[in-house]
This record gives sequence, structure tokens and C-alpha cells, in this order.
Amino acid sequence: MINDVEKVLLSEEQLSQKIAELGEEISKDYQGKEIVAICVLKGAILFMADLARAVKVPMALDFMAVRILKDLDNSIEGKHVLVVEDIIDSGVTLKYLLKNLKSRKPASIKLCTLLNKPERRRVEVDIDYCGFTVPDY
Repeated sequence: MINDVEKVLLSEEQLSQKIAELGEEISKDYQGKEIVAICVLKGAILFMADLARAVKVPMALDFMAVRILKDLDNSIEGKHVLVVEDIIDSGVTLKYLLKNLKSRKPASIKLCTLLNKPERRRVEVDIDYCGFTVPDY
């Protein structure tokens, strides 16, 4: 399978180090609070698993498919929400998702992405925690 890859943008070591840094930053920002981390299915599941191990504050996990094929299992009203995405391209779908989640009255809502592709952005999305900014490959 490696022969099918034209170029590796990030090494496993770089990814592991960055996820540890993100976990540390999120833990610091949410010290004394509990987080509900919402994984945007299906691409972010592996990132979410690694990030969950790196975060050192209480964190419940939930999952959501953007076309609302799979909604949250629990209410997020009054809770601190962290949306976990693997990659942000145009931002259109994520903007819709964030608006939907904000309507559910969480105490706070932040966005964490492993990869950000600003060259493809069609709508503005505020990213609170960003692993890497990558070119449009």
C-alpha cells in the first residue's frame, strides 16, 4: 500500500507529538471541568481515540454523523462541548454542525481538528485547537 502514496506529509512521530500537545492544551483549558467530546463520524474516530488518551480531565465521548444520520445519545445542554474533527476543508458542513450544536444550549463549544486546509475554505470556521495546517493535497 505504501507504493500508492505519493508523499507523506506528516510522520507518525509528528502526529503523536502534536496529539499529545493538543491533549495537554485542552486539559489545561478545561481544568476542573468535564468535557463532552463529539466525534464527527467517521473520519475522526482514530484521532478522537488518540486525543481521548491524551486529555487528562474527565471527558465523555459521543458521536455524530453530519447529515444527522446518527445524532448524539445524550443532551449537551449546560455542558462543555469539544467537537473533534479529523480535517477541515471548505468548512460548510462544520459550520452547519456547529450551529446545530449551539442551538442545544451547551455551556461552551470549542473545535479541535487534526488537519486544517485553509486553501479550501468557503466559509469561516473558528478553530480552537489545530494540529497541523496542510496544503490542499
